Amino acid sequence: MFMVAFPLAKPAVRPIMSAHNILSMGRCKVQILWAEQALTENGWQNAVRIEIGRDGRIADLRADSPPEGMRLDTALPAMGNVHSHAFQRAMAGLAESRTDLQDSFWSWRKLMYRFLEVLTPEDVENIAAFVQMEMAESGFAAVGEFHYLHHRPGGAPYANIAEMSERIFAAQAISGIGLAYLPVLYQRGGCDGRPLLGGQMRFGCDLDRFADLLDGARAGLAGLPADCILGMAPHSLRAVSRESLDHLPELASSGPIHMHIAEQQAEVVEVTAYFGARPVEWLLNIFHVDPAWCLIHATQMTPAETIGLAGSGAVAGLCPITESNLGDGIFDGVRYLDHGGRIALGSDSNIRISLTEEIRTLEYSQRLRDYSRAALAQPGTSTGRAIYEAATRGAAQALGRGAGVITKGGWADITEISRDHPDLDGLAGDTLLDVWLFAGDDRQVRNLWSAGRHLVVDGRHVRATSIRKGYRNCRKRLRALL
Repeated sequence: MFMVAFPLAKPAVRPIMSAHNILSMGRCKVQILWAEQALTENGWQNAVRIEIGRDGRIADLRADSPPEGMRLDTALPAMGNVHSHAFQRAMAGLAESRTDLQDSFWSWRKLMYRFLEVLTPEDVENIAAFVQMEMAESGFAAVGEFHYLHHRPGGAPYANIAEMSERIFAAQAISGIGLAYLPVLYQRGGCDGRPLLGGQMRFGCDLDRFADLLDGARAGLAGLPADCILGMAPHSLRAVSRESLDHLPELASSGPIHMHIAEQQAEVVEVTAYFGARPVEWLLNIFHVDPAWCLIHATQMTPAETIGLAGSGAVAGLCPITESNLGDGIFDGVRYLDHGGRIALGSDSNIRISLTEEIRTLEYSQRLRDYSRAALAQPGTSTGRAIYEAATRGAAQALGRGAGVITKGGWADITEISRDHPDLDGLAGDTLLDVWLFAGDDRQVRNLWSAGRHLVVDGRHVRATSIRKGYRNCRKRLRALL
């Protein structure tokens, strides 16, 4: 059953070099889906008819309807992935040897900087398309690309300052995934203002250059679908000066603001020494952190900071697989959710792109720390349902995306979960969701739509063959250089 109701842009024969050359997605035709069961804004419903309009939004939604159109098994609101550094996917698994007496995030970062010395714009495009394809096949309908690789090796800008931004846009035109593009302001090597060195020099921008980059990105995004938006990302308190943070509202539009915060113990020590307060404490006291913000990681918080962040309305962008891989620590999820905090999930370094594993890793980390079970379940709501709904709605907020629930007027971000596996056969509702998330895997994702674009069909992205070929050739070249 091969239905691409929302045709994708034809991939360019050569790398796309400018915004006006990026091919936009085709116009949608009306699609009718009918799900045996669906998790909608009104909870689980049966025999659900979903009409997707030409604009990629849900035009009509009705339960207890006779079968019509494309028949689905179990329909869920598709989740957004709130935090990705796409280029890091190509170094996945290459930093698992001990280089220091006690390996850490900081030793992993040394390899990442060596990797940066050899990445070309063509590499970035091929890697990003592959990452976006893997996300879609895993059940993610959109991504927040936290993009700080702006310039040539050595820090000189490309002739087109938005060259690297446009490579992310070119990847989106191939993969079709929804996009919140988050160009990163990165100014210094640490709180003491030390200059950027080595691979870091490709990130560097002062405020004027960053404003130019934002203008270039804004122009490039004009060629993409309407669900692709622009936000911004001051990298961290280590990498952005206080003066620049004060000026960012002048550059910001209405888009989301993402920022790394309190990821590592060494970072907390450094920030506390220079700012006189812990990272989350300082940010909440000095800035008006509100629902437009997404604070990434926040693994190193006191109980007071955890409660303060929960009360701000901002989203905590959690990346459990990467946080485990880098030894960041464990997010205080039980306390945070008990105080009404909002969460979303991201794949960060993209060492492993898996929606189900992100959820399991988040939950299991809480259980291991507290010697508990069903740590993040809520009264009357199972663990899987509680995490899935919280993360899906939180991602929609953090990505500035009118999705997160299956509802009339929202973007048609929809995942179909198949019950073909014996473990899922005959299950319904929260039980099915729990078994999929804790005993199944991403292979149960049979179809996925992003703003009405039918990207995954029978478990495979519609452009998987060409995307995989481009990535394979790219990684082969990079391995020869490292």
